[in-house]
Amino acid sequence: MADEASEIELSTQDLREVTAFAAACADSALEAFEAEQPDDTRPREAIGAAWEFARGGERGKALRDTAWAALKAAKCADTPAGREAARAAMAAAGAAYLHPLPKATQVKHILGAAAHAARTAELLADDDPAVGAAHVERAVGRATPGVVDVLARYPAAPTGGGRVGELIRMLDDGLRR
Repeated sequence: MADEASEIELSTQDLREVTAFAAACADSALEAFEAEQPDDTRPREAIGAAWEFARGGERGKALRDTAWAALKAAKCADTPAGREAARAAMAAAGAAYLHPLPKATQVKHILGAAAHAARTAELLADDDPAVGAAHVERAVGRATPGVVDVLARYPAAPTGGGRVGELIRMLDDGLRR
């Protein structure tokens, strides 16, 4: 478990594993955004930048810029599902910026894309929490041992955050078991 007094050790490979997990999770939600905003490529570009970093690219300006752009795209979405899908893309690009701070809030960098994707799936299914729970289980199965190892270095996910926060905690619990 993380020690509040020290930094958490994170390698570039750790960040790549977390980012690959986040990108795979965000990929599953992308269609919800693109169905309503077919000409807006910002979420796709954010996921693409996340994959590029995960596969050995630089952790630089492109990741930050595409993450911010995906967040702006979320504000342009017509539906709650479209907004959540764009936020999943933003979280995928932002996963590369997991900080070595022993704070529960950092867990959002690891699990945020998966939680936003699960919320997208719920919203597409008339806000059915069972759909979100099933999506969470698939994400737990998708996580590599490296992702679980990184998560275990941090405190448990924080309280709050509405339904996405609940989904983050479900993911956190599932991955720590």
